[in-house]
Amino acid sequence: MVNNKIKELASAYKSEFIANRRHLHANPELSFQEYKTATFVEQQLKSFGISNIEKKAGTGLLAIIEGKNPGKKVIALRGDMDALPIVELNDVSYKSTNPGVMHACGHDVHTASLLGAAKILNEIKEEFEGTVKLIFQPGEELIPGGASLMIKDKALENPRPSGIIGQHVMPLIPVGKVGFRKGMYMASADELYITVKGKGGHGAMPESLVDPVLIASHMIVALQQVVSRNASPKIPSVLSFGRVEALGATNIIPNEVKIQGTFRTLNEEWRSKAHGHMVSIAKGIVEGMGGELDFEIRRGYPFLKNAEELTERAQQASIQYLGQENVVDLDIWMAAEDFSYYTQEIDGCFYRLGTRNEAKGIVSGVHTPTFDIDEDAMEIGAGLMAWIAIHELES
Repeated sequence: MVNNKIKELASAYKSEFIANRRHLHANPELSFQEYKTATFVEQQLKSFGISNIEKKAGTGLLAIIEGKNPGKKVIALRGDMDALPIVELNDVSYKSTNPGVMHACGHDVHTASLLGAAKILNEIKEEFEGTVKLIFQPGEELIPGGASLMIKDKALENPRPSGIIGQHVMPLIPVGKVGFRKGMYMASADELYITVKGKGGHGAMPESLVDPVLIASHMIVALQQVVSRNASPKIPSVLSFGRVEALGATNIIPNEVKIQGTFRTLNEEWRSKAHGHMVSIAKGIVEGMGGELDFEIRRGYPFLKNAEELTERAQQASIQYLGQENVVDLDIWMAAEDFSYYTQEIDGCFYRLGTRNEAKGIVSGVHTPTFDIDEDAMEIGAGLMAWIAIHELES
């Protein structure tokens, strides 16, 4: 069976997959700056014998693997390549050599896994019918999202895939397991940039001031009713503020307060309505207390919805590959992913690769300076992605 052959190849090449992941981890690059990463990926693909490679969206790459009867069906596999502006605290041989930049979200794993799947698929291309399109995209971590730029650069055309598969590390799931969810899975994400302007001065003379700190405090509290009293309880929504900057002192009231936050939900109609509610509430509070308001909403990624039938087939393929006990169901996840742009265009399946190992102390979450993985996940990450692609081509 092709299934078993893929397992044998994934096991045989495991050390290579790990070496690629470590190289990428040690040499991270920020969003849309993945020049060395893209060069490395292209070199690896060519070393596998894959020559049908195109550059897309600046630092993105597109490659094609054709099996027998390549026009029969096309499936796309996606990996993202960018890192985060985080100082790594792991004491490992493959620690980041780029100060202040780290693969803290596992994109090194995604890229190395897709490279591994490419190596396997190219080696057995005479044993399947159809075409596999490999999408190595830049800039998942930064609006407007590399996925949207890859789509604009026609990465989903010539040939157009019937569906796309994406994989993401999950430190909450033990290594050896993967997770799936059909239907609505991840949230939209919008960035909020607010400035509350007043009249600063001496803290001992409040009667002569318009205190933007006080106004901003009332506004932040009031904005929580956008979710608690305006959103349907049936629609998951999150409004959070992570940065408040009031550069005064113990006895100095500043002229303005800058605030940054995020709004996330799983319903596009409500998303647009919520934007209006936020601006209206903030404007009423701020102006009612004598201040001025600048409220910028940077519209980010849309919600991510996994296609029911494609995800069911991918989940069944995973059960065949790993066993029923190693394939788990996922809950809704309020984080966001630019893979969602692909799912707005074609059927998509975005699943999770377990990377946790408590016995080894590998428990840190993504976007933290101590994030790492149990590298046994690399064998599964590459092999399973190759198998899901072939299973889908045969469906």
